[in-house]
Amino acid sequence: MPDGTKSTCRCEAPGRLPGHGPVSVIDIGSNSVRLVVYERLSRAPTMLFNEKMLAGLGKGLAATGRMNQESVDQALAAIRRFKLLAEQSGSVETYILATAAARDAANGPEFLAAVEEICGVEVHLLSGSDEARLSALGVMSGMNRPEGIVGDLGGGSLELIRIENGAVGNGRTYPLGGIRLLEASEGSIRKAEKIVADALEPAIVQMPCAGLPFFAVGGTWRSLALLHMYETGYPLHVMHNYAIPAEEALEFARVVARRDTDSIDQIDVVSRSRRGLLPYGALVLEQVIRAIRPSHVVISALGVREGYLYERLTAEERAKDPLIEAASELNWVRSRSPRHAKELVSWSEAAFSLLGIEETEDERRLRTAACLVSDIGWRAHPDYRGEQSLGILSNAAFVGIDHPGRAYLALAVFYRHVGLIDDAVSPRIRELASTRLKERARTLGAVLRVAYLVTASMPDVLPRTKLSTDGDRLVLNLPGDLGDLSGDRLLKRVVQLAKVGGLKDGVIRIAG
Repeated sequence: MPDGTKSTCRCEAPGRLPGHGPVSVIDIGSNSVRLVVYERLSRAPTMLFNEKMLAGLGKGLAATGRMNQESVDQALAAIRRFKLLAEQSGSVETYILATAAARDAANGPEFLAAVEEICGVEVHLLSGSDEARLSALGVMSGMNRPEGIVGDLGGGSLELIRIENGAVGNGRTYPLGGIRLLEASEGSIRKAEKIVADALEPAIVQMPCAGLPFFAVGGTWRSLALLHMYETGYPLHVMHNYAIPAEEALEFARVVARRDTDSIDQIDVVSRSRRGLLPYGALVLEQVIRAIRPSHVVISALGVREGYLYERLTAEERAKDPLIEAASELNWVRSRSPRHAKELVSWSEAAFSLLGIEETEDERRLRTAACLVSDIGWRAHPDYRGEQSLGILSNAAFVGIDHPGRAYLALAVFYRHVGLIDDAVSPRIRELASTRLKERARTLGAVLRVAYLVTASMPDVLPRTKLSTDGDRLVLNLPGDLGDLSGDRLLKRVVQLAKVGGLKDGVIRIAG
């Protein structure tokens, strides 16, 4: 098992990972109240359950200084439900986080006391700087070595914070959440534009970010990105790490902020409950881009909740690569032999070195992850293993990987099952990866096709074999007791790998 510990899950599901046990987070925001149950506290947390309700606790707050009673009643009803769901999941810990509305409202303490009475758990009331810091930690937990500015847009506030050299800077909070901005501007986009521009002016000097990414956190910005994804016909409907060039994001945000929402193409992909705040979220994004001049807008599906859990990991756990951890977990629950998949990592590395294929540090981690997940489709019918694996890997709930990296994983494992046939792969998936990544995915697919015919997916065989070269020929060396593995099918795959690697031929040699 990945951490060698016993599961505390009462459901005894073989497909569940062992460890600390489920943990739940109830997140009380100005617009939504959400419950997320995670499988366990880990570097690559997987959601077991996720539900939100839009209580709108921040509605009317700017005018009255109080959360309105109807919203409070709806939120408390949702929290009673969430408490029971967390208990049913077997959660060993439940954390409750509250943000701008509960922080700013005169009746906030009364509301939080009611929440604590319902749940029997202390509520962590986050300051604006807490929100900024945890949002940044959430991005750090879900991105590969991020550098830039994180922006978390909620219903009541906007938090901006810099990530630099693996450290979180000092955050700033602005009263620019969607609900607050809508009410402060009295529904006027022109007034809202001036409010945002005036509030963000200090960010130009205090948070220089020109040429670095802007990491966007929050439901309204995710809805905006979803709309952009569908309008442009983007082939992969995975929100995390969806990147839009800053100039394109600026123009798109400008259009959405100023057009009638119902007249926007593909608006049906955005839930009706989110549409009212969409123009204000777009306006804030537009002004943020103008202020800090980033290279791209990158959507993060991870934010305050994940940052809060990330902060509770040990330093050793935080230092782990989230992509490799996620791939290792999927290897554990889906492969015929998790140990065999790990053996593929070093065997493929030797093959790439022998063939003179250079890899960057990120390409090596992608190859490692691809080896770990290369056998997850084995339960499917043989004719569909490639297709099923491609679908799973391109859409998996992985973090620490961008969309070209997802394409690499999906293509490498697809080639391993189907063969090095580009026509069989959707050209839209291929478009996500650069020529360099596609060629390395093809090469890895060819390496895996040789390895799996030698081992039948079982461990302790690959380490006894070796690839070498003899002039312009690739040689697969087998020990004498494995000589009967040789045959025409295996030889064809060795020859194919040789040609992919720029050699003229391939042979099998049996020792002794």
